[in-house]
This record gives sequence, C-alpha cells and structure tokens, in this order.
Amino acid sequence: ELFEVSSKTLSPILNEPAGAFVSLYMGGRPRGSIGNFSPTNPLYLVVQEMVLAAATNDERFAPVEKSDLDYIDLEISVLTPLLKISSVDEFQLGTHGIYMIKDGKSGSYLPHVADETGWDTEEFLGHCAREEAGIGWDGWKEADLYVYEAIVFGEEKRK
Repeated sequence: ELFEVSSKTLSPILNEPAGAFVSLYMGGRPRGSIGNFSPTNPLYLVVQEMVLAAATNDERFAPVEKSDLDYIDLEISVLTPLLKISSVDEFQLGTHGIYMIKDGKSGSYLPHVADETGWDTEEFLGHCAREEAGIGWDGWKEADLYVYEAIVFGEEKRK
C-alpha cells in the first residue's frame, strides 16, 4: 500500500517522471531488487512502487516480513533515460548501466555493479546476459543494448 504524499510539498524534481531502481539488503546480502526504466508516474511514486515491489514481488526472495524491517538497508538508484547504443564501444564501464533485450527477454546491471565485482566490460555484459536476461553468455552480442546512468543513495542500518 502506497503512502499518501502531497506532491505540493515535494521538490519539483520528485514530481518529474524518472526511472528508479530499488535494492534491499539484509546483513549486506541482497534481499530484493526491482526497477522501472520507463515510468509515466513522478519519481516519488516510482520509488514507492519499487520499494514495495522489491519487498514483495522479487521472485528470487520470500516477501519481506515486518520483523525484517529493522535489518533492511535500502538503496535507491535514480536513473537517467535509456539511450540505445549501436556498438558496445559506446558503453563506458563504471559510468553506464546496461539494459539488454533479446527475443522478449531482458536484464540489467546498474553502473556500480562493475565497481563491486571488478569485472571487465565483456564479463559485465556476459554475466548480465546470462544471469539477468537469461540469453546466454554471448547473448548480448545480438541483443538491443541501452545505457543509462544512476544517482545512487541509501541508508545503512547500524545493527
């Protein structure tokens, strides 16, 4: 259930449509992660929707329980619009996130995944293709590729 928020009291940027990706962590480990790249709603609503979806609809994890909330860390990535690229040479590892789509299957990695993993460009794209999009290690070579940037912020529990 979304909270009622008066959009009149928010910064103008929060009322602009923008993509967002929300990741939940518990004990430093992923607990849920869902994003929306093509929103029609204002950013504040997209973030609310993605928090709820990450907590309850990420099929890789059981829904977050009320007792988990004190231990959940929240990370929000506000996304720039997707930009289709015609060559992987246009992709900048560590600056760009990648979104790929092929045969109706899609997957994405946020820009900071490169920093966290230490992967080179081919590893970044290969892991995304295989593990996120389900199109095989080399699937990105025939996929439609899009890049984006992210402004990332969050909280970290002290427990």
